[in-house]
Amino acid sequence: MSGIRIALYVVFMIICVTLTLIVLMQEGKSAGLGAISGMADTYWGKNKGRSLEGKLQKFTIALCVLFMVLALVLNIKTI
Repeated sequence: MSGIRIALYVVFMIICVTLTLIVLMQEGKSAGLGAISGMADTYWGKNKGRSLEGKLQKFTIALCVLFMVLALVLNIKTI
């Protein structure tokens, strides 16, 4: 195994662990009983993209893309 491939495997493992932790840190998407009375449209709900939850969601998407690309690159068989 070449040094680059080993480094890619290490980066892949770090992405896997980080992605798992970030997904576990996020809150559920269910609105609960507040959606019945219209309480889901609060200031917090409208500005969720600027909050920590919004940043975690964007970071999760970026890590998922990196995970998929790196998985494809590592799966390429070399002759």
